[in-house]
Amino acid sequence: MKLTVIQPSHYRSKSERLPCKIKRRRLIGLTLPYLAALTPPGWEVTLVDEQLTGIDFGAPVDLVALTTWTINSFRAYEIADAFRRRGVSVIMGGPHTYFYPDESAAHCDAVGIGEGETIWPQMLDDFANGRLKRLYRAPLLPDLANLPMPRYDLLDLSRHGLIKTYSVQASRGCPFECEFCSERFYLGHRYRYRPVRDVIEEIRNSRARYVFFADSNFAGRPSHTAELMEALIPLKIHWSALWPAYLCNDGKLMDLATKSGLLHLNLGMESIDRATLAGLKKMSDKVKNYRETLDNLRRRDISYSLNFIFGWDTETEDIFASTLAFLRNEKVPAAYFNILTPHKGTPLYDRMKAEDRIIDIDDMGRWPGIHCHIKPGYCTAETLEMRVKAMYREFYSYPSIFARLPLPIRQTRIASWIVNLEQRKVSREGDKEENFDHY
Repeated sequence: MKLTVIQPSHYRSKSERLPCKIKRRRLIGLTLPYLAALTPPGWEVTLVDEQLTGIDFGAPVDLVALTTWTINSFRAYEIADAFRRRGVSVIMGGPHTYFYPDESAAHCDAVGIGEGETIWPQMLDDFANGRLKRLYRAPLLPDLANLPMPRYDLLDLSRHGLIKTYSVQASRGCPFECEFCSERFYLGHRYRYRPVRDVIEEIRNSRARYVFFADSNFAGRPSHTAELMEALIPLKIHWSALWPAYLCNDGKLMDLATKSGLLHLNLGMESIDRATLAGLKKMSDKVKNYRETLDNLRRRDISYSLNFIFGWDTETEDIFASTLAFLRNEKVPAAYFNILTPHKGTPLYDRMKAEDRIIDIDDMGRWPGIHCHIKPGYCTAETLEMRVKAMYREFYSYPSIFARLPLPIRQTRIASWIVNLEQRKVSREGDKEENFDHY
């Protein structure tokens, strides 16, 4: 039987409902080749990344599967509706269906909720035998051992440039419980990690020289992370990951990370405001440790980026200027500025919904770019959007880039320059520029 698995694009903007297209990706995503690896024998599988290629709506296919995030959900529904009008059955899964199962079910024949290892083969088998159900809910995998190798042979790798970075998942879940994060709901409240031998085998199998560990928290269990990094040393790869900021002060672990091929770390700082961090149930006194944290990275010449979120009730108008001053003074290589969004399923969502502070609950998370979906406590939604966009333009201006970054004479410094030039482009594209390289 013929199966087409599609990762939909998203609309360029709310007013311009055309699928966003890109010429190439640097990051080779994991979702499509991994679903192909989970597919039982007897299926002819075609993988489609709509941002890179078009969709043949007239192709002879028995079943279409869509992997869906909220940002591409409207486009996914349009694709599903088009195939179903032809009489082709459609199944749908992904993070979006976890929180919007009824909405998704209106556009497909079956919805999968949760991890795919158990329900994906079952959905395909049920379809092949004429007993497809409307809803499949996966139990949480007890462990992540012996996962199949992704089917990269089914991808057109020529669309991923000369320097290819492969996504590898070493763990699922996160040991922290942030009020604003929804990932722990569909990934589980327990931090789980793959055996080191399995991760190493996958990297060897892909022949990757550059790896992005697509984990919510790569170092959720430092002892396991240290074991994995030791095993990475002989591979001589370069890797990047999301990393908890507090571990940057563990000199032994950071030395091991550098030795194992660390290229870039992304750290969630959230805010430089003590009251905000206290409200997030994070260590409010960690602000005084920021300089030590960043010094430890600079001393090892580690490329890094910081994540910030704006819109907390504890903030005041001076948070934007003070954050930029902090970034300039510390010569931070790269930073991402986000607006607080109450994702469905989180305690933040429930609280803000009860307070009638979500502006358009059905529109939230559907469009690329910087959008404010809440009623902030200290300014209007429009003002918050304007301030965050202005931060991007100022931080990624050429004078700022040249003042912050050392000459790109080493690979880690080149990585910082690449991030800055890409983000400079994004900051000047307005609300139309986005791809799925971060998925």
